[in-house]
Amino acid sequence: MQTDAFHVFDTTLRDGAQREGITYSVADKLAVARLLDQVGVGFIEGGWPGAMPKDTEFFARAAAGELELRHAVLVAFGATRKAGVKVADDAQVRALLDSQAPVVTLVAKSDVWHVERALRTTQEENLAMVADTVAFLVAEGRRVFVDCEHFFDGYKHDPDYGVRVLDAAASAGADVGVLCDTNGGMLPMGVHDVVSNVRRRAGIRLGIHTQDDTGCAVANTLAAVDAGATHAQGTANGYGERAGNANLFSVIGGLVTKMGLDVLPEGCLPEISRVSHAVAEIANLSQDTHAPYVGAAAFAHKAGLHASAIKVSPELYNHLDPVVVGNGQRILVTEMAGRASVELKAKELGVDVSQAPEVVARVVETVKQREADGWSYEAADASFELLLRDELAGPDVAPPFAVESYRVITDSRADGGTVSEATVRLTAGGSRVISTEEGNGPVNALDRALRKALERTYPQLAKMELTDYKVRIMAGRHGTDAVTRVLIETSDREREWTTVGVHGNVLEASWLALHDAVRYGLLTTTPGV
Repeated sequence: MQTDAFHVFDTTLRDGAQREGITYSVADKLAVARLLDQVGVGFIEGGWPGAMPKDTEFFARAAAGELELRHAVLVAFGATRKAGVKVADDAQVRALLDSQAPVVTLVAKSDVWHVERALRTTQEENLAMVADTVAFLVAEGRRVFVDCEHFFDGYKHDPDYGVRVLDAAASAGADVGVLCDTNGGMLPMGVHDVVSNVRRRAGIRLGIHTQDDTGCAVANTLAAVDAGATHAQGTANGYGERAGNANLFSVIGGLVTKMGLDVLPEGCLPEISRVSHAVAEIANLSQDTHAPYVGAAAFAHKAGLHASAIKVSPELYNHLDPVVVGNGQRILVTEMAGRASVELKAKELGVDVSQAPEVVARVVETVKQREADGWSYEAADASFELLLRDELAGPDVAPPFAVESYRVITDSRADGGTVSEATVRLTAGGSRVISTEEGNGPVNALDRALRKALERTYPQLAKMELTDYKVRIMAGRHGTDAVTRVLIETSDREREWTTVGVHGNVLEASWLALHDAVRYGLLTTTPGV
């Protein structure tokens, strides 16, 4: 268990689950909680038991032993007692105890507008609701945090009432009063001013919870910590309603690497990149490739000027060593690339071009010309590696197979169904082969025919399969004569690689990408190919 000096509090399973498009099953919630524990967060808010049946089941299964946490403590979320109701008689409060969570977060109104217009009660009754509920839960052995909803908006309306809510919570035994920018409208300067002021006036440890409606949730969180907050809330990948919450991975990155705060257990910081991807998979969302610290492009360099400097010293264009946060540096080879970009990318791919400056020069010019024609090697490392190796080998080295021709026919049937048939003629292993296969589309048929033609010579191709197929019409051309770019992802059950093809004919573009996919598969499995 980590120190209590600073709280890294995750609310992915409660506030983060309110994002449009996310629906967690109970099994998903348990899996996400295990991942978050690996990051080393101190608290995991699992949901609202009693209000959400799925959350009630989650806490029951966790209590039954399905969730073992090494670093984190499980937290149940709920509301204060209702106005005019005794706390012991409030079913929602009782459900918080039934969850068996050792920590409870209570949401409380701290804005007089919300007290009077939403709760429709008096300011004094709201204070009593906070104090009664906190005292009841503390007496039952629970640690209590209080989320002061709409605190910053309320501070504008009445700078004293929010502090009174904090004092009521503190006097009843709450450990933390969390200042919430519920509407997400604050900027860092304002957050810093309010937290600094409240810290001088309130007798309770302060926390911060921010929404990203101004794009400042992470900056607001760090500003609050700089002003004295020692409890920071956030969600994995910034998931949350509307524009989202503070991205907890960015918050952690800032706290540890920029502010020098030791807020995670030793060895946990490098886990944030892996966990970010894993949580996105469970949520069935694409991971933001440009997310700070953890995104695939967070340390990717495209400009030749950057690559030239990085070749001398990586820290010249990296704000930190990517390994620190479990990420890696990438060099993108595009029309902006110079010699340094190609040399660094070749090193990254394990291709030695140190003694071949003329090859590097030819590759730079080839890439620039092809990118002008619509090609892109940024997301197609396998095709770029083949280009490098072909230039190094020269024209005298025979390829692993030579294609004579291919043909695709698609039949549209009277019953509305279609079937595609592809025939590929090639030479491999000294033999001429003709292969014909059917598929559920022309690309599938071509893929099957090509691999079938080669499997006798290269049986390892039987494990290969096309896993993704993306088509893009290039800008500047329209209609049926537009140039098409095709990206194909291929897997052999152990690795995945991406290849690219570009042509005015979508079928030829697909064929070029398929051809590279098979060649790359052979390159990595067949010595001498």
